[in-house]
Amino acid sequence: MIVFRTVVMALSAICLNWLIPAIGHAQAYPSKPVRYILPSTGGTEIIGRLVAQGLTQALGMQVYVDVRPGAATNLAAEIAARTPPDGYTVMQATQSHTANVSLFRKLSYDLLRDFAAVTKVDISPMIVVVHPSFPAKSIRELVKIAKARPGELNYGSAGAGTSTYLAAELFKLTAGVDITEVSYRGGAPAQTAVVAGEVLVYFAPIATGLPLVNDKRLRLLGVSTAKRLPTLPDTPTVAEQGYPDYEASNWHGLVVPAKTPRDIIMTLRNATATAINQPDLSKRIRDLGYTIVGDQPEAFAEFLKADVEKWRKVVKQKGLTAD
Repeated sequence: MIVFRTVVMALSAICLNWLIPAIGHAQAYPSKPVRYILPSTGGTEIIGRLVAQGLTQALGMQVYVDVRPGAATNLAAEIAARTPPDGYTVMQATQSHTANVSLFRKLSYDLLRDFAAVTKVDISPMIVVVHPSFPAKSIRELVKIAKARPGELNYGSAGAGTSTYLAAELFKLTAGVDITEVSYRGGAPAQTAVVAGEVLVYFAPIATGLPLVNDKRLRLLGVSTAKRLPTLPDTPTVAEQGYPDYEASNWHGLVVPAKTPRDIIMTLRNATATAINQPDLSKRIRDLGYTIVGDQPEAFAEFLKADVEKWRKVVKQKGLTAD
């Protein structure tokens, strides 16, 4: 009996020693500010700053934004992949990251290997806009002009691999038109270029493009989603205007370096879901035209794999490359 009690007490001590650090670790996070890396400007920055603000409140700790545009969103990913897996660096991933897996032959990071999924924040529609001087007032008219002038029209993009680039290239493939890309360092300068008339066509994130449409500085031709948007019920989709297979929506989601502890990932996921579903923040996001998601890490991880394969097929079929 004495031996049995001694063994039980020893095992209890071992378990207690194992549990105390785990409990302390869970209670300690976050104990310092969290860095929130954004890979581009424009709509991605707008939604990122809103989410960071909400996370600051949900976590009870400052979440500060670090905007790192460049290299078609790869710069931000390269920086984030090299940080410790401790939950104090979060990156806002986008559609660009899943497409870049195929667009670039050599990347210094592996999206699916070097990052762990936290949650998809939202789905972001794109809108097709043109400079007001351009005569097209519909997608059909845009296609007609483009086919009559192959290679002469141009469109602005935030860089190869970005959502603005992918939406345009998918449209070119679907409609069978030749429109030349003009690349800019991020969404903000690309949009400024189309407003200034440097480029004629732009596949804009709805958050940044729609205010310029409302100010009549750009003309709206269509939306990229499969169905019409509640915020733009009178604007037909590209699909409705003769291209039923066309759909190109961006998305934003949170990832952290691989090997980040599960409890930290869940803390971030739950805090994000709480933040984006708060009435005030939820309304601001929806008013931008975004659909809120906030799914579980496993669901977002599966989505990332599927999106990588989706764009792998498009890149191969179109023969696209960003190298």
